[in-house]
Amino acid sequence: MKIRVKFAKRGEMRFIGHLDIMRYFQKAIRRAKVAIAYSEGFSPHQKMSFAAPLGVGLVSEGEYFDIEVYTSYSSSKMIAALNEVMAEGIEVLSWKRLPEQAKNAMSFVAAADYRLTFREGYQPEKLEDFYQGFLSFLSNDSILTIKKTKKGERELDLKPFIYQATIEKEGSIFLQVCTGSSNNIKPELVLQTYYEKVLQMEMPKFAFQAQRLEIYANIGTEEEKKFVPLEALGDEID
Repeated sequence: MKIRVKFAKRGEMRFIGHLDIMRYFQKAIRRAKVAIAYSEGFSPHQKMSFAAPLGVGLVSEGEYFDIEVYTSYSSSKMIAALNEVMAEGIEVLSWKRLPEQAKNAMSFVAAADYRLTFREGYQPEKLEDFYQGFLSFLSNDSILTIKKTKKGERELDLKPFIYQATIEKEGSIFLQVCTGSSNNIKPELVLQTYYEKVLQMEMPKFAFQAQRLEIYANIGTEEEKKFVPLEALGDEID
């Protein structure tokens, strides 16, 4: 059966890169004695697929990977078994059974929520003016920027790929942006563009701590999007 696992990545674990997180879970799956399925051939490997790589330095409350297993206990027992072998900073949050025809998590990724908070010492003197200017900037008809890719640089209009933007009561910036293989928008790029276009300055490298809150699939259309968390596409096992 196909299983979708949701986990949090906190604390010092934010400095562990994506490939090491993959290797970590491969070992943790074995330690927890999960009946995971392996590929065939000369070099069998666990059938495991991650949703969207998280940048080094970011913490998250909503990371996902899919696996295939031969058998499974209840979701609560599987979560407990995995958390018993987790290192500090990693916590398994959910274990959901997927429909047999379900595609892997990576192919469904459409959007993600982020919270960005100023690090101590980096807050501008007029914080309220900064926030109001940022929201006003996002209300423009277009937000042109230069996005670096593996093939070089290209001009991109960020406007269609920013789905939500608010200032939270705690003084953090909340952004919901397009995420996926085709148009993967990092929240830092949105802020960097604001700094360059409006504030006429380079964004300090370590000004913000970014946290990913959730990853979504689009179960609507491109014209009328309807986002649901990736875990909502699966069911609890009793």
